[in-house]
Amino acid sequence: MNAPGRAVPSRLSINQATIKYTSLADALRITADAGVEAIGLWREPVAEVGLAEAERMVGGSGLRVSSLCRGGFFTVPEGPDRRAALDENRRAIEETAALAAAGAPGSAPVLVLVAGGLPAGSTDLVGARARVADALAELESDARAAGVTLAIEPLHPMYAADRAVVSTLGQALDLAEPFPTASVGVVVDTFHVWWDPQALDQIARAGAAGRIASYQVCDFLTPIPADALLARGMMGDGHVDFASLTAAVDAAGYAGDVEVEIFNAEIWAADPVKVVDRTVRAFERSIPVRDAPARSR
Repeated sequence: MNAPGRAVPSRLSINQATIKYTSLADALRITADAGVEAIGLWREPVAEVGLAEAERMVGGSGLRVSSLCRGGFFTVPEGPDRRAALDENRRAIEETAALAAAGAPGSAPVLVLVAGGLPAGSTDLVGARARVADALAELESDARAAGVTLAIEPLHPMYAADRAVVSTLGQALDLAEPFPTASVGVVVDTFHVWWDPQALDQIARAGAAGRIASYQVCDFLTPIPADALLARGMMGDGHVDFASLTAAVDAAGYAGDVEVEIFNAEIWAADPVKVVDRTVRAFERSIPVRDAPARSR
């Protein structure tokens, strides 16, 4: 547990996925009790209590909201399933705006988008990526009207078939480029971009365009488990060069919260209070970010 009076990095945010099996109420309490100032929310725990109650709980927590996960999954061809997916994303946009408004000053109305993988039976990667662009074009006006940023998250290429046909930061920036920076940005996630020889150049490109909407951190572990989704680890336990990536994100002008988002079965099974304490200590050692500027809504 954090020692009384111990300073916690002001830009650290605990993404709810790191303490996956806690309720929204417990996640807010544990995060705040640890002295952490921000939390990244997930839609499923919000849905369990209802949006209105979640707003009340977030408002009473004193925490900033750094993002809402997640929207996206709109690579299916035109038809009822695609219309339903787009409508679900519109609901996610509304939830993002409401939860950010309920959070403490400095909360970010950022909806993280995971594009979706190949439709069942399809090998048309080019077509799936084109449908991501089409979905952004359809949703951008809704996001702009709500004051929400759609944050495209490129995922490691091993997830291209089943989770995200957007695999590099460069691809994400190409998709974002036609739209205003306030309404469409990108997520820089160390787990997904650390391997990319163009990562530092693309982070600089994203910063020059004002497109970095979120910075998420965790480590890349080997051997990769049978469920590759669970290959994320605590910072310092794997192969990621956090110093160079974080320096690049800072140099690019990103001054928002930094979310720790870890999918890992052992971490999920541990006491969430101890997980948050461990996260604080690992963040202090591994993520050399500058202190936060003065916060304003």
